[in-house]
Amino acid sequence: MPHPVEPQQLDTASLALFVGLAASDLIQERMAAEGFGDARFSHGYVFQHLIDDRPTVGELATALDMTQQGASKAVAELERLGYAERVPDDRDARVRRVRLTDRGHAAVNAARAARAALDERLAARFGDRRLAEHRALLAEVLDELGGSDAVRRRDIRPPR
Repeated sequence: MPHPVEPQQLDTASLALFVGLAASDLIQERMAAEGFGDARFSHGYVFQHLIDDRPTVGELATALDMTQQGASKAVAELERLGYAERVPDDRDARVRRVRLTDRGHAAVNAARAARAALDERLAARFGDRRLAEHRALLAEVLDELGGSDAVRRRDIRPPR
């Protein structure tokens, strides 16, 4: 049987990862309760590029640093689930662009609400000031590690 490990003994990277995974699980549970149980964490990598834009599959592949075949497969899955659709380009009907459907926008809003509810839960448990201090520290750590610009651009890529 493995020896128990106390979370306070973990290195910062592992602890941050495990906190993120636990938070993601809670958000996924809330999403499921709101009728979006088929939305997966990995879909978020695609969704971020559809919130304010209508990329082609090729543009999406480039943004996600994946093959066009992989991006097409991801889009096809989101279409099957009703979160995205391919539509003709406004200027060239031969070009197909990907956009969120109403269900896709509703899923984005549900995820935002789930994250806000988690923040409220944490603020109630630890206090607004303490939570704000920890968020500021995490933002500084993200900046130190070179991840802030990608967040600002909504350009988070799947882990390699």
